Amino acid sequence: MGHAIITAGTKGLGRRVTEQFLNNGHSVTVTYLTDRSKVNDLLQKYAGKREQIQVIQVDVRETEDLENLVNKAVERFGRIDFLINNAGPYIFERKKLMDYTTDEWDSMIRGNLDASFHLLKLVIPYMRQQKFGRVIHYGFQGAGSAPGWIYRSAFAAAKVGLVSLTKTIAFEEAEYGITSNMICPGNITGEMKEGTIKESREVNDITTPIGRPGTGEDIARTIEFLCQKDSDMITGTIYEVTGGLDVIHRHR
Repeated sequence: MGHAIITAGTKGLGRRVTEQFLNNGHSVTVTYLTDRSKVNDLLQKYAGKREQIQVIQVDVRETEDLENLVNKAVERFGRIDFLINNAGPYIFERKKLMDYTTDEWDSMIRGNLDASFHLLKLVIPYMRQQKFGRVIHYGFQGAGSAPGWIYRSAFAAAKVGLVSLTKTIAFEEAEYGITSNMICPGNITGEMKEGTIKESREVNDITTPIGRPGTGEDIARTIEFLCQKDSDMITGTIYEVTGGLDVIHRHR
């Protein structure tokens, strides 16, 4: 079994990914920023798998935190097979680019783009030695076509930059058995971020073509597939997991 680093892996979309890896027998090093209650909940739920879990407080905007994360993962588990780059700051207030402060812009770029650069620099040498690695980045719905996103300019700019980086790494590292892909979740909100597909089928969602809301399990199952050994033909790909949202362009 392999070892996964999962940033922001104790809650939200990352929580379901963590559980997917644990349930498949892998060990995980997961990060959290402030919510210790979710850490305790994870450790309690998987008390029987405690030896497979390491939890570290990390601010992905801080290079020293990322170095500490990777060092501790290697010290305890001896390898890194999967990098699931789930964490990334987000500004919920809707505002135009000209209303962003320099600090807010820097935070979005550092947390959503620069952090990936630093993690790749730290992790890929181990993957090269192993001749195996799986890198998963997160985008947003439609990121692959580099759309504008009003009131979310800083976040969108960082993620669209990450699209290009995802594809470049896929080419550059292919000779080492390393793949690089991006997941772009659809409109997954509230409790559904940690929800299951079974639970979502009890909810009618008229805004999604398949008729149910997306869930954390949808994202986790996609990531699990991309991380399999025999999924090596799939690399440099931007995966839309949206239930059919925006697959047809409608003129307005």
